[in-house]
Amino acid sequence: MHLKRRLLILLLLLCIVVILGLAKGAVNIPLPGLLLKENQAIFNMRLLRILAAILVGSGLSVSGIALQAVLRNSLAEPYLLGTSSGAGLAVVIAMIVGISKIYMPLAAFIGAVASIILVYNLAQEGSRITDKSLVLSGVIISIAFSSIIVFLVSIFGNEAMHEITWWLWGNLEVYDCRLMLLVSAPVILGIAAIFVFSQDLNAISMGEEEAVHLGIDTQKIKKAVILITALITASLICICGIIGFVGLIVPHMMRLVVGPNHKFLIPTTCLAASVFMVGCDIFSRTLFAPVEIPIGVITAIIGAPVFIILLKKGKRI
Repeated sequence: MHLKRRLLILLLLLCIVVILGLAKGAVNIPLPGLLLKENQAIFNMRLLRILAAILVGSGLSVSGIALQAVLRNSLAEPYLLGTSSGAGLAVVIAMIVGISKIYMPLAAFIGAVASIILVYNLAQEGSRITDKSLVLSGVIISIAFSSIIVFLVSIFGNEAMHEITWWLWGNLEVYDCRLMLLVSAPVILGIAAIFVFSQDLNAISMGEEEAVHLGIDTQKIKKAVILITALITASLICICGIIGFVGLIVPHMMRLVVGPNHKFLIPTTCLAASVFMVGCDIFSRTLFAPVEIPIGVITAIIGAPVFIILLKKGKRI
């Protein structure tokens, strides 16, 4: 009952921020006014942004939960394994060579998958992949790809540079219903698959030896979870670009509220992350209206102090 009450509170908060997200923007329009025919286009655009924020928040935060469990590292989050930098580099290269924007999502996905394969190959020690080597390989690949991205952006034209920079810092301007539906499928299925692994994640987060004693094939679970999180992250990058720290901030907040049991942690985190992302989107659109701040800047400003605190505490799950 206690959990149900918390879920209801989060659902109520989500309803509130959704209403605010529909009404607030460069131009504030009361909700009844949005329902008028002349404001239908604005209503549709803002609704799609809100749906994108909910999808992004849920996908990135659940991916963060899963990575923190299988790597037993409280600092793990979806971009740790170089997925975002791989996707970003692929998109930047696609822009430079003049590939149509229609194929940008495909480029992002290929880049993300290629980066995770590269990280896996670097981290492999014999037939095993240790947590330390995986994290180290991810950091190395992320730094290398990010450096190449900065180099390419630096030597590129101003107009293209602005477009690339905006995308690299995150953008929820997703006004294509078909693209939203296409991306929603792997993200929702990925979240559902991670929820199915809840008990396995509980066991692994307590210790790999204990999980093995319980009959869990930890190596298979790790590989499956990491690939699922890579798919979720790559899918989201296709529509929103690179948004960091969401998979770090919200899971840690919700562990304080509902505890470490993934069966309860995953659904509550989905709702909390949705509230967080819709709130961040409102700030990005209204803080310096009519100028819009990339949403990745907002999440970074909030997430950086959290990262520093966790780093200093040196916590492990």
